[in-house]
Amino acid sequence: MEERRLALTAWLHDLGIASDSLTPASEDASFRRYWRVRLNDGTTRIVMDAPPEKEAIQPWLQIRACLAEANVPVPTVEAVAAELGFVLLSDFGSETLATRLNSQPETAHEWYAEALATLLVLQKQPRPAALPEYDAAKLKAELRLFPEWYLGRHLGVTLTATEQQMLEQSFTALIERAQAQPQVFVHRDYHSRNLMVLPDNHPLRPLGALGVLDFQDAVWGPITYDPVSLLRDAYLEWPEEFTLDLLVRYWQQARRLGVPIHERFDDFYADYEWMGVQRHLKVLGIFARLAYRDGKTGYLDDLPRVRRYLWKALLRYSALKPLLRLFERLHPEEVQVALTF
Repeated sequence: MEERRLALTAWLHDLGIASDSLTPASEDASFRRYWRVRLNDGTTRIVMDAPPEKEAIQPWLQIRACLAEANVPVPTVEAVAAELGFVLLSDFGSETLATRLNSQPETAHEWYAEALATLLVLQKQPRPAALPEYDAAKLKAELRLFPEWYLGRHLGVTLTATEQQMLEQSFTALIERAQAQPQVFVHRDYHSRNLMVLPDNHPLRPLGALGVLDFQDAVWGPITYDPVSLLRDAYLEWPEEFTLDLLVRYWQQARRLGVPIHERFDDFYADYEWMGVQRHLKVLGIFARLAYRDGKTGYLDDLPRVRRYLWKALLRYSALKPLLRLFERLHPEEVQVALTF
């Protein structure tokens, strides 16, 4: 860590920036760190610190360029040291969407409408050449985090042969459902902590009120993935009638804009819920890995919320009943839902 700090100090010095103004800006669930630095004119910038042996910066730079070309509010790059893993960026401020929603929950509907409008800008662009496919191998690798880290490490559970077979069959069904959906640009981590409330005077504010971060893992994949990431956020929970209203409005707007999406809302919503099951299983595994491998134990506090999302979806679809039975054994708590499809 000290070596990286010295390297960062030297790089900033070469740019004419005093390193004594460095303050931590944020960390994320990866190995990247972010610093805020103050320039001589009093303005601030963000330094992305991505250790090359841990985090490649080229995907981030490539996706950023694609999004900027599509008029999505993303940080401006002012300097890059690719071999060191440092990038100097414009500063979006320190207020995430999560922060705004926690302090002003009465504004939630307008902010989620804004977030979904920004998402549609991402989704209506043609496929960038640099964007990989969200293929079966990627989806399966994510799902495998669930038995390895959540079941094995967090719960200390060993599945029976029958349960293992059931889990594999469920994974296959989830993957097939995801791949059968309309395919679009997928941010892959589009939620309240990766969206920034831009200051009113920010030069990118005319493009939208929310700046978009953490897009380096973007893929070409299922249209429901980002909506479920946003509206069934692992860090914030809202009443189902609230998110359903937003989802209907999003679907209607997507149809008007010509974004490839299901013709019937019922079909879209079912795929949205199935996609949610895939993501929730993945998130349970990732949060357990962050806690036990990386020492970020705070993520364990969010597991109950993710489980609630998962239970509700599993209860609604008969094809997911085998997976539900496994969860009833692991977590005997009951979740009441109004509808079963």
